[in-house]
Amino acid sequence: MSEASTQNPAQDAGQERELTDGFHLVIDALKLNGVETIYHVPGIPVTDLGRMAQAAGIRVISFRHEQNAGNAAAIAGYLTQKPGICLTVSAPGFLNGLTALANATTNCFPMILISGSSEREIVDLQQGDYEEMDQLAIAKPLCKAAFRVLHAADIGIAVARAIRAAVSGRPGGVYLDLPAKLFSQVMDAEKGAQSLVKVIDAAPAQIPAPSAIKRGLDVLASAKRPLVILGKGAAYAQVDETIRTFIEKSGVPFLQMSMAKGLLPDTHPQSAGAARSTVLKDADVVMLIGARLNWLLSHGKGKTWGDAPKKFIQIDIEPTEMDSNIEIVAPIVGDIGSCVSALLAGMGANWAKPPSDWMDTIMAKRDENIAKMAPRLMNNKSPMDFHGALGALRTVVKERPDMILINEGANTLDLARGIIDMYQPRKRLDVGTWGVMGIGMGYAVAAAIETGKPVLAVEGDSAFGFSGMEVETICRYNLPVCIVIFNNSGIYRGTDVNTNGSDPATTVFVRDSRYDKMMEAFGGVGVNATSPDELLRAVNAAIDSGKPTLINAVIDPAAGTESGRIGNLNPQSVVKKK
Repeated sequence: MSEASTQNPAQDAGQERELTDGFHLVIDALKLNGVETIYHVPGIPVTDLGRMAQAAGIRVISFRHEQNAGNAAAIAGYLTQKPGICLTVSAPGFLNGLTALANATTNCFPMILISGSSEREIVDLQQGDYEEMDQLAIAKPLCKAAFRVLHAADIGIAVARAIRAAVSGRPGGVYLDLPAKLFSQVMDAEKGAQSLVKVIDAAPAQIPAPSAIKRGLDVLASAKRPLVILGKGAAYAQVDETIRTFIEKSGVPFLQMSMAKGLLPDTHPQSAGAARSTVLKDADVVMLIGARLNWLLSHGKGKTWGDAPKKFIQIDIEPTEMDSNIEIVAPIVGDIGSCVSALLAGMGANWAKPPSDWMDTIMAKRDENIAKMAPRLMNNKSPMDFHGALGALRTVVKERPDMILINEGANTLDLARGIIDMYQPRKRLDVGTWGVMGIGMGYAVAAAIETGKPVLAVEGDSAFGFSGMEVETICRYNLPVCIVIFNNSGIYRGTDVNTNGSDPATTVFVRDSRYDKMMEAFGGVGVNATSPDELLRAVNAAIDSGKPTLINAVIDPAAGTESGRIGNLNPQSVVKKK
């Protein structure tokens, strides 16, 4: 009998080294870096990864569609400055999540899309694996960075690289490809733990050059009619008090882009939101803080900006953003907190505020426009028009400034942006740079989870259709979300007619639909509101209760205009067919 055979089997077992695998290493790497929530759609090959993450203490929120889970992760990144995590299945699930990843990158939201994938040796030979697709190659053009992990020992460094890429510099989306075989790979647990990386200073400050600060202040000081435009990058930076101090010390009027609204209250004495056309047309110096001169600002040229010569100062963390559309005479490159702090320090104690006639002109125009709008917001028509319904919601937000407002649609979005005043930063979340519909329910879920605040989602009936099934998700997790659907029975309006057949017109929905019944089907509260007074009472009751609620706000089908305020982007045929 050999010496080995005489040893105690229990003793042999006790000497075995502890093992770990790819499942546990992914979870451990995420937990080490502070990930508390994953937005997810279960399925092959990541079903067990979701289950195990939940068992390990990570909150895993399961959606009905990957695009909505991805939108949730993206807005979580915006709200927290940490990459939101979306976990999807392979191929079709990955493609569903890719829209949200691309949108996150365009909007500069930090997000990581993690997808299971087919085995490399089969994909590379195109041998027809289950949901075979070269996901890494597809993702690369649509995100900030993309990585594939083939060995369990590399999981830690891959997660660390993904986190750093997502949040450093200009934030954006990152793709992490995890082939199915990776999860079952086994390695020594001690070595596995040593392979994990905790990211240190993932988004380091980028200090602006002193010469750039001086140049910017010199240009601003020379202005007779200055203007500051605050973009959502300024809101993302979470340096709210620094920005407010700079605005008030400079005395310069400001415009807030849609998701920047609330950085300073829209009712602030320097707010020029209600005189937008006047200040864009007549300003001589414009300072952009976290805002880009893209289509949302008419690329900095054209009739929107008038004939007055303009000089632009731009603060951005990305150097190549400068001169993207027009000349920037004073580029200031760095993170917004560092740049605005440096501007404040350089202003000194005797900064001269803009001429009083400029502010007087703006305030007169602002007051005139507000007075014109007031009667339209106070009507109590039944069925409602957009202005009466939004007037009611404007009152709700004023009384509950800490609530999160989600907003998407055409007329529902465009009119709400100007009508509903915001009072606190990062309380308004909407379609962002691309104007993409379908963000509503994903954003609503993440906003409720990440902030713990009540959420009011104001949706056009068309926009709601992109993500409406997630009302079940809202009910399943019992989230304090009140959804208001502006139901005018169609896209833009419900009165279009098909002149050549019996099918409905392409833009028309089922008349007198009752979206509130959808919420009731899943155990939530459904309400049908036919007047602004009814809408006001229903929303207040919903927010007070904290229960998932959907309010079907009946809007006149004739209300609404083509494409809201961007109808000029919709090409029109000039050919008349006989």
